[in-house]
Amino acid sequence: MHWNILNFKSLTRSIYSQKDRWKWIFLVIAIVIIAISLWYTDRMVSKLRADDRKNVKTWAQSIKKKREFVLYDEKLFKQLSEEEDTKVELLANAYHLLHAPNNSESLTLVLEIIKSNENIPIVVTNGDIIDQEKNTDGMVKEGMKFEGKIKEMFSEFKPISIPMEGQDIKLHYRRSKIYTELHEQMNNLENNFFDEVASNSNSVPVIITDSTQINVIRYGNIPISQMKDPYFARKTLNIMKSENEPIHIDFIDQGKSYIFYKDRPVVTEFKYFPITQMFIIAVFVFTAYLIFSTSRKSEQNQVWVGMSKETAHQLGTPLSSLIGWTELLRLDNVSEDILSEIDKDLVRLQKITERFSKVGSPSELLPMNVVEVIYEVVDYLRPRTSRKVNYVLNIDPKQTIIIPLNAHLFGWVIENLCKNAIDAMSGAKGQITINLKEDSKFVFIDVKDTGKGIPKGKFKRVFYPGYTTKKRGWGLGLSLTRRIIKNYHKGKIFVKNSVIDAGTTFRIILKK
Repeated sequence: MHWNILNFKSLTRSIYSQKDRWKWIFLVIAIVIIAISLWYTDRMVSKLRADDRKNVKTWAQSIKKKREFVLYDEKLFKQLSEEEDTKVELLANAYHLLHAPNNSESLTLVLEIIKSNENIPIVVTNGDIIDQEKNTDGMVKEGMKFEGKIKEMFSEFKPISIPMEGQDIKLHYRRSKIYTELHEQMNNLENNFFDEVASNSNSVPVIITDSTQINVIRYGNIPISQMKDPYFARKTLNIMKSENEPIHIDFIDQGKSYIFYKDRPVVTEFKYFPITQMFIIAVFVFTAYLIFSTSRKSEQNQVWVGMSKETAHQLGTPLSSLIGWTELLRLDNVSEDILSEIDKDLVRLQKITERFSKVGSPSELLPMNVVEVIYEVVDYLRPRTSRKVNYVLNIDPKQTIIIPLNAHLFGWVIENLCKNAIDAMSGAKGQITINLKEDSKFVFIDVKDTGKGIPKGKFKRVFYPGYTTKKRGWGLGLSLTRRIIKNYHKGKIFVKNSVIDAGTTFRIILKK
């Protein structure tokens, strides 16, 4: 038994007295690991963002080059359109001169101008009858009525009137076939340009707007379901405006357009990755702590139960022998006063044995008068305590407060608190005061001493197994006290207050 006690004492001191030190060491290690992980992650994210930004800039430069190409084609297209408009006006003037009197001097020039038109479709009407046609690919014949589909084909531009006395002669024209095909190609080029910008290979989210920078023309790499929400579209557009300068492009038909873009979704997600990682690490550390704490408590419980059962078992045999020896002493006519005191101590030892045997077993709580239990413990301790220590019970001995109690275990609590108070006085003159009050739900018991006090930073540590200020102490008394109150009686015990060199007050709270 002596070997077991020494090992238990060594075990509790080696584990629990160093608990705070190891707690801080593990905390520092965890912080260092988290810091290194966050630093490395942030470094990788910054590198990814830099590479992605470079790709986006390259893409934007490519868009600008394509824009310049489109603008160049549009410039040529516009020039062709202006040349055709000039040619039509020249033809109109030529036809006017052709039908004008006294035009013999310029007739040859006029005919050359008319003949040189090889691509612009024209129709000359006199009233609603087609008088002449050219470059219509056989769709129009002279003498036909200018109506229906033919009239619709030549309705894009306002006809040019050719003044002729008594006649209503007009020149109708449309764009040349080359112009029409080029215009279609230009539209396709613009549409392909928009499509390519919207669905870029870099997966960059893109929104293309008109000149108002509000109305969306195209978008890419953004879910359709989200863009259907006007609030989301407006919010996304504002984010893009704040992140990057838009690329603006001018088109003949579209007018001014703006290309807005922002970082890829993966980069945006990586921005919040360190926070997510920190949360995951925190959850992992917290889970590991719970597992460690549960394992530690389970191991602690096994140590408590095993040691208690062993102590009760070891006390049983010598206790039975002592009872037998007292009977023999009575037969030898030993003083009854001495034997009476020995009997009291034997009864006390039997109670202690019973206390240890109950540790780890389901505690049976019975309705008992807590006042009576407190007085019984103090009456036992008073004659066995130094006369320098005075007990003061501010409790009416006739008062009855019935609560669920295990008398043996609760008596152990009061005894441990009183013995702890005596140790705190270190043999000096002092006082132990016990106060009791109640309300409708709880009973409050305060045990106050006039000892050396407890530093505020150790209010919780005093309940840890192995914590003691005595050279030969086990550091188990207050730990057992807390287990009995918390685990068996479902109550609370804590240091209510303490002043160095003035004393400490422990408070117990029990449910009625």
